[in-house]
Amino acid sequence: MTDAELVARTRAGDADAFGALVARYYDACWRFAYHMLGERADAEDVVQDSFLRAYLAIRRYDERDQFRGWLFRILTNQCRNFITARGRRTRRFVQDDVAIQSAATPTIGMQLGVEDAVLARAMAQLDPLQREALLLKYAEGLEYTEMSKMTGVGESALKMRVKRGGERLRAILASFDV
Repeated sequence: MTDAELVARTRAGDADAFGALVARYYDACWRFAYHMLGERADAEDVVQDSFLRAYLAIRRYDERDQFRGWLFRILTNQCRNFITARGRRTRRFVQDDVAIQSAATPTIGMQLGVEDAVLARAMAQLDPLQREALLLKYAEGLEYTEMSKMTGVGESALKMRVKRGGERLRAILASFDV
C-alpha cells in the first residue's frame, strides 16, 4: 500500500495502517535521531514521541506533502527541542560499537573513507544544525527543496550548512589522523 492509502485508512480508524507506516519509517527515523542526539535511549524516546505526535496530528496531514517529509519535519523539530531542553553545549558520543554499527551512515563514511565509529565521533562534534543538514542531505538522500520543506529553512541556508558542515567534518576527521 502507498503512504497515502495507509494515511487514509489511519484516518478511518485503522490503527494497523499507522503501524505499517511506523514499520516503514522507523529505522530511518531512529538512525537520524541517533546521529542527531548521540545516544540510543534519547533517539528511542524522540522517535517514539515523534510517531505519537504524527498519529495525533494525522488529520492535519496535507496529502500534497509526502508523508515521509511530514514525518521527518516532526522528527527534526523533536530532535531540536530535545537538544534545547537538555541545554547541551558539549556533545557526547556513544562508545557502544553495536549501536554505532546499527546506526551507521555508510554513504557519508564511504565518501570520506572512514570507519563508522570514527565518523560517529566526528559527527557528534558538529554544530547540531550542520549535523542535521548533513544527515538529511547525505544519509537520507534528500534534495534541498525537500529539506527546506522539512526544516522551514531556506535552500541557500541549507546549502551553506551542508558546505560548512562538510568542511568542519573534514577538519575534525583530519585532527583524528584518519
